[in-house]
Amino acid sequence: MDTSWYVLHSKPRKEDFLLDQLKSHGFEAYCPFLRVTTVNPRARKLRPYFPGYVFLQVDLGQHKASALQWMPGATGFVSFNGIPARVPEGLVPSLRQRVEEINEFGGELFHGLKAGDSVRIVEGPFRGYEAIFDARLPGSERVRVLLKLLQQRRQFPLELEAGQIQRNPKR
Repeated sequence: MDTSWYVLHSKPRKEDFLLDQLKSHGFEAYCPFLRVTTVNPRARKLRPYFPGYVFLQVDLGQHKASALQWMPGATGFVSFNGIPARVPEGLVPSLRQRVEEINEFGGELFHGLKAGDSVRIVEGPFRGYEAIFDARLPGSERVRVLLKLLQQRRQFPLELEAGQIQRNPKR
């Protein structure tokens, strides 16, 4: 038995559906989802780390690739010259661990974000302003940032929904 990890393309926003289809047929499958903070309370709280892709562990000598690639929710294997590409050994376990660490930390937004980091406000009345990340407020999806206004020499603390800020790229 020669099982390897492969990657299936999924239809747009159907990663979880394809994952369920594969698991219901007895296959080992994985799709890394990150916890996200959104302003809209009805928006999805989990988003795929690799939108449009699902990892599948299978022995293609035992199961036909054509049967898998046209499963409901799938659009085909990631392939080179028509041959499904194998995922390097050890990548999926390390990916699982990394995604778990990010989600334990509070999601991608907070991963590696520390007091003093520069952020941009992307939603709400202060949209477009730059601020300094101060703290994640305990027990909530809110953050405190320090907003510096042009005419003032001091910074004003401002509490926002976590989804209203975005880390500024390092300069």
